[in-house]
This record gives sequence, C-alpha cells and structure tokens, in this order.
Amino acid sequence: MRRETIAATIQHWINSGSPRRGLAIHSQIIKTGELPNANISIKLLVLHLKCDSLAYARQVFDQMPPPLSLRTTTSSAALQLLRLFAISGERPDGFTLSMALKISSSSAAAAAAAANLCKEVHAQIFRSCGGGSLDEVLCTALIDSYAKNGSLGYARSVFRESSDQNVACCTAMISGYMRRGLLREAEEVFQSARERDAVAFNAMIEGYSCRPATASRSLEVFKDMQGVGHRPTVSTFVSLIGACSVLCALEFGRQVHARLVKTEILLHVRSGSALVDMYAKCGRTDYARRTFDDMPERNVFSWSSMIDGYGKNGMAEEALELFRKMEEEDDYVVPNEVTFLAVLSACGHAGLVGEGKDIMASMERDYSVKPKVEHYACMEMPCRPNSDVWAALLGVCRLHGEVELAAVAAKEVFELNRRERPGAYVALSNTFAAAGRWGASAK
Repeated sequence: MRRETIAATIQHWINSGSPRRGLAIHSQIIKTGELPNANISIKLLVLHLKCDSLAYARQVFDQMPPPLSLRTTTSSAALQLLRLFAISGERPDGFTLSMALKISSSSAAAAAAAANLCKEVHAQIFRSCGGGSLDEVLCTALIDSYAKNGSLGYARSVFRESSDQNVACCTAMISGYMRRGLLREAEEVFQSARERDAVAFNAMIEGYSCRPATASRSLEVFKDMQGVGHRPTVSTFVSLIGACSVLCALEFGRQVHARLVKTEILLHVRSGSALVDMYAKCGRTDYARRTFDDMPERNVFSWSSMIDGYGKNGMAEEALELFRKMEEEDDYVVPNEVTFLAVLSACGHAGLVGEGKDIMASMERDYSVKPKVEHYACMEMPCRPNSDVWAALLGVCRLHGEVELAAVAAKEVFELNRRERPGAYVALSNTFAAAGRWGASAK
C-alpha cells in the first residue's frame, strides 16, 4: 500500500466516529517492518490519542526521529516538527501543518514568542502550498492560532485574503474577535457570513455570555439559532448556563436545564459543572447539590464549584464536609489551587481559623500546590497585600453590604493599580447603590 494511501486511510479513521477501527493499520505497518514517514507518524500519534491509547501513543512518539522526539518544550515542538520535514525532504500535508499550528497556539510561552512561532509555521505553509490559496483546514488553523496568540492583525489578513470565506474561517475569526472583546467586529463577520452553522452560533453565544453587559444577548442569539433549525450542542448549553450565572437568571437557567434533560445529551461534566456553578451563584445550593449528585462524572471544576457555592452562601461546614469527601472518595480528582481557594474562603467567612490553617498547611505538604497571594488573603498574610487581595476584599464587602470597609478597600486598589482595575469603580458604585447612597454611587 502506498504511503499516501496509508496516510489518507488513517486520516479517515481519525475523522470518523470509530477511530479504533483504524488501529489495525498500525499493526499492518509494524508487520511490514517499514518505518513510517513523518506524515504517517503524526497521524498514528493522533489516532492513538483519540482512542485514549496513551501507552501506544507514547511508543509512536518515542520512535520518531530525534528532531521531533527529543523536544523538551511545547513552544519548540512545532518548529521541530517542521525541521523534521526539512531534513527528510518530505512535504507536510495540510493535516500535519494544522497540527503544528495547534501546538504553537497551545504553547505556554510568552505571547510574542508564540506569535513568532505561528509566523514561521505560516511561512512553511506558504512554501508547501506554492504560494497558492490555502485550503479550509489550514486557513482556519492559521486564523485560530494568530487570534489565540494575540495577533489579530495577521488573523484578519489571512481571513481577508482567503478565496473562500467559508463558515469555518468565519467562526475562527468570530471567536478571535470575541476573545479580545471586539464585539462589533465579531458581529460584522457573523452578519456577513454566507452560511451560519451551529458552531458559528455557538461562537457568538459564548462570546456574549461571559460579559455582564452582553450576557442577555446570548439568549437572543440562541432564539435565532433555534429559529433556523440548528440543534443546540453541549457547548451551547454551557454558554447559556454561563450567561444565566452572570445575570443571576435562575428561572431561565432552570428552563435551560429542563431543555438539556429533554435532549439526548447526557449530563456532561461541562454542562453539569456549569449548572452547579449557576445554581450556587443564584443562591440555590439545594438545586446545585442535587445536580452535583446526579452527575455520572465529576472533574475538579465540579467539586470546586460546589465547595465554592457552599462557601459563598454561608455554608462553611457543608463546604468543609464536601472537601473532605473529595479527598477521601474521589481517587481520580486532586484538589487544585481553585479548590483550595474555595474552601479557604469558606473558612475565612465563617471564622474557622484552625480548619483554615490545617488546609493551608496541607496544600504544599500533601498536594504540592504552592499557596498564592489569593490564598493568603483568606488567612493572616505574611506579605504585603496587593491589588488582587484588596479587590477580593472589595467584592466580599459588596456582597455583605460593608460600605465603609468597601471604600477603604477600593481606595487601596486605586492607589496600587488604578489603570488595571476599572471594575473596582463598578463594584464600589454598586455597593453604595445597594446601601441607598445614590449620591456616592454616582460619583
């Protein structure tokens, strides 16, 4: 079988709903004793990852030539992948190049370094395509990678130069604009798109849902999505539930929950965790706990959301009890810094100093989680509080109506980091307004 045929067949099973059927191809390759080329190796690696066969994926990885297999950081992985092709004289296909772009955009390196990496991958794509137009996969991958790395200008250039601004490219551009808060630009791309599928609608709904000023618009887009006959996905429901959390729209949140139950979508860990968070923020910890208990699978965000919900609703004992249950019963989920912040905050609000100190000590000792300034903010701090700590105090003051203390916290925030904390003005204004001090709120 020709290498091009093998690569195409593996790609078929990667894209299919039954990737495990493609594993037989790897067995055939091993039997022949012929080493796979770079394109086939990358596809085999992805195939095993899609099948959750991590041991075999690692074997494929370890058998790759040194320029790729000896990489030490994700930030250099894409360049090493391209270097492998340059050395071997092979021409990478669109799938492999898009994989390199995904590696570059998921890099933990600084944004500038990641953007430069994306440009180098872009140059390789240009050479591979002979200067011609990009296909849909590469165009979408380039736009997405540039946008995630903060290079919206380059993303916009690729989008405008695309010969076929299809729905995938438009959606990547919409997500990029939304991620940077450029709502008007995202709306223009959405309105001008020749075709709008469920993913495009989801990009708009998600972008609107995370901002208090626009969260209600995500509900309007959802109605439009239903009007044109698109079925909601897990991502749709997660974004809608997030909007309800921002708006504290309990009744609409319950409607979304009911709609989710009626669909064929099971209580996914993402949607379940979002529901727990939404109900807790709306003050209904009973609904949150019922949803939490009904979840067939829970991740660290699920546990943390429920613990945080108890703490923020003044139920510190329940938060501690659930935290202990997480430690004792769930062997697959380990508390992270968010979990510890939730339980420490609960202890701080309830004055459980001893319990808080014990948990603080266990963070680094038992879980190798180094406490940050946010964790110390819940305790007696060994360091000078920064603007994050004062902002956290301001948020708690607003919640409990502590007007005078809120003014002190806001003053400290403004002195330490006025430009980076515009939300502090809003929080202080809302605190004054809730106390009926409208004159101070207007100032």
